[in-house]
Amino acid sequence: MSSSSSSSSSSSSSSSSESESEPPTGICLIPSLPDDVALNCLARIPRPYHPVLSLVSKPIHSLFSSPHFYHARFLLNSTQHHLYLTLRSCASTLLWFTLHRTPSRILLVPFPSQPSPAIGSAYAVLGSTIYVIGGSINDVPSSHIWLLDCRFHRWRRGPSMRVGREFAATGVVDGKIYVIGGCVADNWARSANWAEVLDPASEKWERVASPAEVREKWMHASAVVDGKVYAMADRGGIALDPRCGAWESVGTELDLGWRGRACVVDDILYCYDYLGKIKGFDVKSGVWKELKGLHKGLPRFLCGATMADLGGKLVVVWECGGGNGKDMDIWCAEIQVSKKNGELWGEVDWFQKVLSVPKGSSIVHCSSVAL
Repeated sequence: MSSSSSSSSSSSSSSSSESESEPPTGICLIPSLPDDVALNCLARIPRPYHPVLSLVSKPIHSLFSSPHFYHARFLLNSTQHHLYLTLRSCASTLLWFTLHRTPSRILLVPFPSQPSPAIGSAYAVLGSTIYVIGGSINDVPSSHIWLLDCRFHRWRRGPSMRVGREFAATGVVDGKIYVIGGCVADNWARSANWAEVLDPASEKWERVASPAEVREKWMHASAVVDGKVYAMADRGGIALDPRCGAWESVGTELDLGWRGRACVVDDILYCYDYLGKIKGFDVKSGVWKELKGLHKGLPRFLCGATMADLGGKLVVVWECGGGNGKDMDIWCAEIQVSKKNGELWGEVDWFQKVLSVPKGSSIVHCSSVAL
């Protein structure tokens, strides 16, 4: 769920990185230009134009479907952040979408969900991959991990956790994925592995030592701020500092003010409260502040609000009743956030309806991925 930054190279093995760094040769991407120069040019073009450009020639079409191309974009710092959204339909089916932008339209485009979808999965983003962690299948917590390669929208199984979990807290720190709670510590295995960490390079989970007094907590939200994994629980939130292995209380101010799903933008944790306000919490000062400047740009109440850090901008997705009474609309807003004179200010770049779904559907999660 976290939005902490990490390089895409951290999520792949050394052999994979080496193969991705080797540019394709001899395919004549652009006549009269060497392929390495053509690749350098094409990798700088914004991703929304790729579908049209892929029609120009077979070599360009093949390039856009190649890991070499995305590795070049990463090296050239040409990646763009893209929003991924998970919905649960009224029939309890899990639906996946990505926000697609063209010069004239912004809409959510569907693509196939993972096999064996679960209820209460946790999410983490590492490089160009979304990790879907655990969840309940037929009311049994699962240890399974599914990996979505967002470059090509391909799913594959990841390394299973040591114990099954649902509604766990997650966070990415220094290229590793930490998972906290989501299981009943009623035997040795679940107590010892109440917190785990995945090293994507070795694809192995290792236990993270945790004090016995925190293992009775059930998580409802999580985020990474300043290198610490914050896990909000039913009775008092906790924070893990992976670099020293220390656990600590999050403090009363954060504990009382954090409501619902949240995200972190520029070290400020944002959430949406029951009074219809977007608030930001500065962990260093320990103070909540209202995000000002939105009263003219957004509706007062945003049902089911979910947030993500989209390349330094705050994106909010929410549910709204459809006009015919049978549908539910999904709306999205992109907000520039900044600090001015000690206050938090937001300016809405745009907001609009991006999808209509049958009534009874609900937003599960949204993630930001750099591609």
